Amino acid sequence: MVSEKMLELGRRRSVIRELFEYGRTRRAEIGEDRVFDFSLGNPSVPAPAVVGDTLAALLRETDPALLHGYTSAQGDARVREAIAAYVRQTYRAPADADRIYLTAGAAAALSIALRALLPDGGGDEVIAIAPYFPEYRVFTENAGGRLVPVPARAGDFGIDIPGLLAAVTPRTRAVIINSPNNPTGAVLSVSDAAALGEALRSASERVGHPIYLLADEPYRELVYDGVTVPWLPLYYENTLVLYSFSKSLSLPGERIGYVLVHPDAAAAEEVYAAILGAGRSLGYVCAPALFQYMIPACLGKTSDLQVYRENRDRLYTALTRYGYDCVRPEGAFYLFVRALEPDAVAFSERAKKRELLLVPSDDFGYPGYVRIAYCVSPQMVERALPAFCALAEDYRKGS
Repeated sequence: MVSEKMLELGRRRSVIRELFEYGRTRRAEIGEDRVFDFSLGNPSVPAPAVVGDTLAALLRETDPALLHGYTSAQGDARVREAIAAYVRQTYRAPADADRIYLTAGAAAALSIALRALLPDGGGDEVIAIAPYFPEYRVFTENAGGRLVPVPARAGDFGIDIPGLLAAVTPRTRAVIINSPNNPTGAVLSVSDAAALGEALRSASERVGHPIYLLADEPYRELVYDGVTVPWLPLYYENTLVLYSFSKSLSLPGERIGYVLVHPDAAAAEEVYAAILGAGRSLGYVCAPALFQYMIPACLGKTSDLQVYRENRDRLYTALTRYGYDCVRPEGAFYLFVRALEPDAVAFSERAKKRELLLVPSDDFGYPGYVRIAYCVSPQMVERALPAFCALAEDYRKGS
């Protein structure tokens, strides 16, 4: 026999992955240029030159026994110090190399953090602002917890502070914030960050234990129009930052990131020790060494964001002209669009008839929308626009 829970997860892939696999099959059937796959947040823009140059130099100049050997379980000490120094300089915030744990991407970082923070025995709660990345539920339940969605503020998808406070109970252990957000592209404002910090301090005092803030930030550098992403540890000391280089450097398949524990967090030493233990128990020790050693040269660097900005503007302008109700994103590379009928799943299925692969928002905990991942080529965006227009016309005609 096998675990029924794991069997269900294995047999039922996420809706995002189902659409992605459908797109692969469909492209083989009718041709690459006739399918408009907006399902997966898979960057199309090449990694910046510093990535290839750094990796080539490491391969050419470093002893292979060092380059491909084990690092410390929590990651190479010099790399962790480079990250800490970057945080101190960039955000004028405290950071300690001995409170950083290198991981195989943000998914591993979040899994480790949840396993470290949720007490044994199960039943403790983690709040997520809906819409949220669907795997939050999977990771939380795997750590023995229960995910509690709180709908975002209507209109701008900011944090509904009163709604968040109302959801806090004595079993609340953590709150996950994702900014820039997947799937809306919304960015937490400075005023909301400050209000969130005050709210969590008040809530922690009320329930009698620290409520930790998990800042899930794989899109931190992907912002437009001069928008700034607040560094959340500056607004709330009980913060863990979960970061990935996958999106900023166009390296989603390489899986490299980190957990950073604010040095002034409550029980910071114990929290970090629990992270070490969680990494050990989950088998997430020694993140890929070659890509660890790449990090110092690439801190703060990004792929060319101009392509994403142009895709965003082209899609947003065209879709609103066709009659779609869209959220204008400030960051990430997703457009959140209201479905043209109440059932987003049915709308997504209907979009397939126009070869448009759009992710329905039900699994994001916020029904009635679809997510469009515009991290694709500008040529595909242009080819897709007539299909979007035709889909809207189908609904206008009632056909």
